[in-house]
Amino acid sequence: MDKNILLKKFLEILPEESVKMDEALNKYTYTKIGGKADFLLFPQTYEQLQSAYKLALTQNVPITILGNGSNVLIRDGGIRGVVFNLTKLEEISLADNKVVAQSGAAIIETSRFALEHSLTGLEFACGIPGSVGGALYMNAGAYGGEVADVLESAKVLTKTGEIQTVTKEELELGYRTSSIEKNGWVALEGTFSLQTGEYAEIKAKMDELTFLRESKQPLEYPSCGSVFKRPPNHFAGKLIQDSGLQGTKIGGAQVSTKHAGFIVNVEDATANDYLSLIKHVQKTVKENFNVDLETEVRIIGEE
Repeated sequence: MDKNILLKKFLEILPEESVKMDEALNKYTYTKIGGKADFLLFPQTYEQLQSAYKLALTQNVPITILGNGSNVLIRDGGIRGVVFNLTKLEEISLADNKVVAQSGAAIIETSRFALEHSLTGLEFACGIPGSVGGALYMNAGAYGGEVADVLESAKVLTKTGEIQTVTKEELELGYRTSSIEKNGWVALEGTFSLQTGEYAEIKAKMDELTFLRESKQPLEYPSCGSVFKRPPNHFAGKLIQDSGLQGTKIGGAQVSTKHAGFIVNVEDATANDYLSLIKHVQKTVKENFNVDLETEVRIIGEE
């Protein structure tokens, strides 16, 4: 379909400020990297998302879902078709000892909401920079906890555009994986079942984890967070450090001198810089330790 006709149809569903055409995606990613999207949409309700999603389906327009852009690397050629940015779906609410958070809400804010209501179980998430949708998509975890520990159910948009509630079991949550990707679902919200706790104890735990994160992670530079999954019986950061790779640069991308598991954008890095450095790290670690480092960051878009 002609882009201008498609633009008109999207504007029948979404307000003007929620529809952008030929929009650079580097403004919306933690790495500050990414080419242009043909269309970038910011639905404010599930109904807007569902209608625009179904329109894209009927017109055979490629669909990409983008949360808050924290654990993603978008290639320099950008993304064809329509990109849905879900950050406007950010409501967090309380139902008994359950916290219900929409997919665009930050998982950090969700953990703080739990603290405000003296609910324990989400402390581990207080330093994870992603959205709730991203956390569900990859069963995010840190400091000994993960989404699977506290999730009760999720609401998803199926690949045919229907809204369904699915159980934790149906999400098949594993290490940095879920059935959301396999089934082509879009995460809409998560319901987290928590326990009543002592506010001061919960806050102390969150303060401790926040301090650990800030002291160990290179938060002063744009990055996509931890680049590699933890290999069995190893730590990716230690393997990279022991390979003498800290400080290694390709273009504007650098293996962090503060935490070897991070690649940071120190000087207007391109996606190609990032990807070249990822491959160099993988090759060097394989040569030194015969360990295959698998990327945790989601790599999308065109060359």
